[in-house]
Amino acid sequence: MNWILEAGDADCNGDDYIGPGNKDTWYQFIISLSLGISAFLAFCALRPRWKSLYASRKRASMADPSIALPQLPDTFFGWMPALYRVTEQQVLASAGLDAYVFLNFFKMAMKLFVIVFFFALAVLEPINRAFPDELNTSEVPTTELFRQYTSPYGHTTLYDDDPEQPDDSFKRSKAYLWSYLVFTYFFTGLTLFFMNRETFKVLRVRQDYLGTQSTITDRTFRLAGIPKDLRTEEDIKNLVERLEIGKVENVTLCRKWKELDDLMDKRQSILAKLEETWTAYLAQKPVQVARGPPPNTATNGDLENSRLIPDLGDEEAGESGRLLGNGTSDLISSERPRPQTRFWYGFLRLQSRKTDAIDYYTEKLRVLDDKIRAARKKDYEPTDLAFVTMDSIAACQMAIQALIDPHPGQLLTKPAPAPSDIDWRNTYASRLTRRVRSVAVTLFVSFLSVVWLVPVAFLASFLSICTIEHYLPGFAKWLKQYDLARVLVQTGLPTAVVSLLNVAVPYFYDYLSYQQGMLSRGDAALSVISKNFFFTFFNIFLIFTVFGAVTSIIDVLRESLKDTTYIAYALAGKIENLGVFYTNFIMLQGIGLFPFRLLQFGSVSLYPINRMGAKTPRDFAQIDSPPMFYYGFYLPTALLVFILCLVYSTLPQGYKVVGLGVAYFTLGYYTYKYQLLYAMEQPLHATGAAWNMICYRIMLGLLVFQLTMSGYLALRKAFTVALLISPLLIITVWYGYWFRRHFEPLTKFIALRSIKRGEDRGGNAILDEDLDGEGEETRERIRRGSTVDEDKEKGAKFVNPNLVKPLEQPWVFKDAPPLLLSPSSDLSGLEDRYTDEESNPGGGGDSYSGSRRPTRNANGLRVETSRGSSQNRGTGGYADLLGADMYTGLGRGGERTPRTPAETPKSNASSSAASLGDTHIWRDGF
Repeated sequence: MNWILEAGDADCNGDDYIGPGNKDTWYQFIISLSLGISAFLAFCALRPRWKSLYASRKRASMADPSIALPQLPDTFFGWMPALYRVTEQQVLASAGLDAYVFLNFFKMAMKLFVIVFFFALAVLEPINRAFPDELNTSEVPTTELFRQYTSPYGHTTLYDDDPEQPDDSFKRSKAYLWSYLVFTYFFTGLTLFFMNRETFKVLRVRQDYLGTQSTITDRTFRLAGIPKDLRTEEDIKNLVERLEIGKVENVTLCRKWKELDDLMDKRQSILAKLEETWTAYLAQKPVQVARGPPPNTATNGDLENSRLIPDLGDEEAGESGRLLGNGTSDLISSERPRPQTRFWYGFLRLQSRKTDAIDYYTEKLRVLDDKIRAARKKDYEPTDLAFVTMDSIAACQMAIQALIDPHPGQLLTKPAPAPSDIDWRNTYASRLTRRVRSVAVTLFVSFLSVVWLVPVAFLASFLSICTIEHYLPGFAKWLKQYDLARVLVQTGLPTAVVSLLNVAVPYFYDYLSYQQGMLSRGDAALSVISKNFFFTFFNIFLIFTVFGAVTSIIDVLRESLKDTTYIAYALAGKIENLGVFYTNFIMLQGIGLFPFRLLQFGSVSLYPINRMGAKTPRDFAQIDSPPMFYYGFYLPTALLVFILCLVYSTLPQGYKVVGLGVAYFTLGYYTYKYQLLYAMEQPLHATGAAWNMICYRIMLGLLVFQLTMSGYLALRKAFTVALLISPLLIITVWYGYWFRRHFEPLTKFIALRSIKRGEDRGGNAILDEDLDGEGEETRERIRRGSTVDEDKEKGAKFVNPNLVKPLEQPWVFKDAPPLLLSPSSDLSGLEDRYTDEESNPGGGGDSYSGSRRPTRNANGLRVETSRGSSQNRGTGGYADLLGADMYTGLGRGGERTPRTPAETPKSNASSSAASLGDTHIWRDGF
């Protein structure tokens, strides 16, 4: 970045590239308001028309209509009062505990900053206008800001008006600085009060909510560090029951299922290729081909069994097939060219040949199914991890909150994630492997946090007037003539660049979090929150304020090693100059971008692209599925805005930042409320675990606020006033320690007294005034129905789904095909161990062995599964060709002649079937 700075004028320092050049935010407000209003009006117009997108997750069935979500009117603005009237009980009952905690943070911030805004505007702003600050740090370069004068206390200052009195705290002209001390204490106490009150509220609701629901996740704990002599289900069960804390219902010992998981992943890939091949085949236009009559013409009595296959491109052509009658002449059939694919075989797979793509992928899929069935029967080596399901929640909580083994690192208990939330591949990875991956990702993220500054400063530097004037003097002269254009380039675009980076980077951090080897996706989601907050706090706040520019990072770090108070002075010296930048940032994030999030602009804009790229019915079904709501993408920015509002609350012009913060949290609350209740799905078992992270980052914001005010006062030679802020630092740190000791356990575990048993379940649930002051009768009705997690986890078991889930058939037509059920004889042991599912009413026969068994799918098609290996399926089998010399036995001139429906072998002709994978699909009445 040095070459950029050297290229500009001598008067352009690093701050000119980072901060905006114009302190007038009026144009930025107009731009943000225009963007927000246009997106909001577009949402109001599209909402009743695109209900599959904007009303896709509303919970259909509730225990009582009085607590069900209201049906939003289709009028232009009529949905807003209905959304406003949705109570916290309805949020908890419909969206779960995580959504309740997330929205509760926004509501707390709204209440807090409304009070802060009132005092900042009514009290502090008149004081700031009556006593204008004479210190102008914007005229002094960053690296020289704290080198002007040194006070007898060892601190730096820009004042040198009275050497005999180094402390101006008691000067009449500086008496107004004491008001900053008073309001620093007041705002800190107000923040701790609101956070403490909301924490008590969240904990009571969490304990009542989780203590009254009954899911398999709440009764299961994770047991890690199992010694080798205890790695059997029976030994683990006996060990836990000897502790006399309860009865064990089931033990799932994790094993090294890598072979099976790899086969299932490979099968999914082959299945997708087969579906694409069938889609391409059916999309072709049929060609009419004349053929001679068959050798055995059907009699009138065999008329129904002799119907031809209809055009597969027309799903409603079941009764339109031509019939074979006595004395018929030449037969006219509809054919499509069958798609071809190239496969490689021979030594080092150096030879290639084209073959029928449908038959090729069908045979590969059949062989993989045989391998999967064989792999499911194998015994795999156990690992040191197990999931133990108890007969009660109380027994599970006692196991989680107790030390089981006196040896370090052995028999460690933790709460279990939901069965659908487990990353089963990480369950058989060693603890050392997972730890190495976690440390590597953490170090990489730390490195990236510094690297991200380079593109930010690089882009922002080229948007500064100094750089533009050096490289494009004509364009710079034009910008100076038109104030609006200059504001857009110098003020709006740097804010937009940082905002876009703030939107794009979380997706990359989301990918990295899932590479850390965590056992559950919920833990990875919490890690995403932590990483993204670190990025936003470090790059968007700390770098801009403390370091100012890339070239001053080394200087600041060197000076901070010499003087521990240097960071505080750097914060105080630069935070006021960046007030316009952060004002524009909050304005754009709140007024400008929240309506776009309500509009789901990303989903709307990507829908045509995804639809053009979709090929198979499965692709189209995935496009139409509700989008997922990821807290890690939205919570870090809200926490940064919270910290910015605290930091600027007592500074001159700080009421603007706080006022925009109130608007941000108000718009965010109703935007996310709509999305969580009506538009977007949540993938996790709700436990409210994010509240811990929210509170600790609020405490971090308080420390930054106090350090900033201490440095701000010390720069004005009010050293006594600055020193009196130090007790607040001690109080905040002590509160964090107290929070960790008293509150954190209740955010991780369920208290035994909160667990309701038998007839008490539901009657005593959520009896506090926490939920908007509703009566006890309404709260009872909430718990008499099932919770969101109970609905999601009905019938769930702690078992690797690749062991028991039915194999998917190719999805060719509009409706999803039935699943291929595994035979009871093959998986009898697994079913007894892991599942309570009933056997197939039709016998549950293997779809690849024995006779055919037809079933019927949702679109009226009969699906016949053929049993037997490829050796007895007639000509054209591929099982003998999938060995080391793939397809070398395929003779007869090399290429396989495409088989048409009319050329189906005699053994299959009686069913008038067209080959579809290992199934045969045909229509009724043929």
